[in-house]
Amino acid sequence: MALKLSPIPKLVLKRLAIGVLTLIVVSAVIFWAVELLPGSIATEVLGQSATPETIAAFNAQFGLNDPPLWRYVTWLGNAVQGDFGQSLVTRRPITDLIGDRAFNTFFLAAYAALIAVPMSILLGLIAALYRGSLLDRWISSSTLAVISFPEFFVAYILILIFAVQLGWFPSLAGVTPAMSLGERLYVSFLPALTMVLIVTAHMMRMTRAAIVNLLALPYIEMAELKGMKRWWVIAIHALPNAVAPIVTVVALNLAYLIVGVVLVEVVFVYPGLGQLLVDSVAKRDMPVVQAACLIFAATYILLNLVADVIGILSNPRLLHPR
Repeated sequence: MALKLSPIPKLVLKRLAIGVLTLIVVSAVIFWAVELLPGSIATEVLGQSATPETIAAFNAQFGLNDPPLWRYVTWLGNAVQGDFGQSLVTRRPITDLIGDRAFNTFFLAAYAALIAVPMSILLGLIAALYRGSLLDRWISSSTLAVISFPEFFVAYILILIFAVQLGWFPSLAGVTPAMSLGERLYVSFLPALTMVLIVTAHMMRMTRAAIVNLLALPYIEMAELKGMKRWWVIAIHALPNAVAPIVTVVALNLAYLIVGVVLVEVVFVYPGLGQLLVDSVAKRDMPVVQAACLIFAATYILLNLVADVIGILSNPRLLHPR
């Protein structure tokens, strides 16, 4: 007898399957994109003066003579177990290289998210509450103006103002494992602020649009006609029903905070995964590049999957089917 699932578990399992399939496809794209790069990796790493014997030994040591399909299957199987192989340049395990770097990147993204998410939702609620007013236009135009500039431009402007002219914060975010939490927050403030300014507009505008659409519904108008205060109507009746679109855009921007951190880390010389990715590309250390790209891709897909699942669980038509 076939097992019957209700709509919610069925949709969640479907999203999980799509997420796993997407990650496999992305991993294949990452691996084959590196394979299609021109030139010899051994020659790039060892230098033009390397002898044929040295190049042959290098290729044999790292399995570069094996068929590409076999190397992909081996690489993906090991990556699933947390083994990304060995760096071609430093000859160290890649997990050792990316451990602290990944922590720094996720710390910076979490730092920015803790500021950006509540601020964006609050600004969106204020803009929706006073829609059409001067305050609404000022919030919308200012956030839209910031998002119109690329990340590196915003970063350099913040460095010019807060590091060069005012001298409040360091221009380089050189965090170390020995730093205390307070020191780390202080040194990382400018890169976190850069990311906050970039993602706030998306979340604020989506929050505003979701609340404005709900405020036009009959049950909201009825609550207002009964004399309920405007803020109470939004907090109790409108905001819970706007959870799905708000959570979706928040999850997408959290994914962007992690994936889009590369430029910010390069500008502030922040020792994160993005900086390691750029350095590894310059050194042609392709196993490290593949590992970093796979981590970024997995994080992005996971956060999108979380957004889909929350959207499904917050859908009243699925929670209370007729």
